[in-house]
Amino acid sequence: MTTITVRISPEIKKLMRKYKYINWSEVVREAILNKIQEEEKKNLAEALLINEKLRRNAPRNWDSTEVIKRWRRLR
Repeated sequence: MTTITVRISPEIKKLMRKYKYINWSEVVREAILNKIQEEEKKNLAEALLINEKLRRNAPRNWDSTEVIKRWRRLR
């Protein structure tokens, strides 16, 4: 496991000492993972929005089955 350093104010450190039974390393790990998951969801949402913007409607009277049949015949 990798080690990272986090700087906190003396006031926060003093408050943390009041709750010695809390595993602060685990709290930080969970917060980091939550942030990563939040960003990944945001990136997925952005990708979906971009996809919707780029998506075009098919021309009128366009039959996808005919296109599929034509491509199959060309194989």
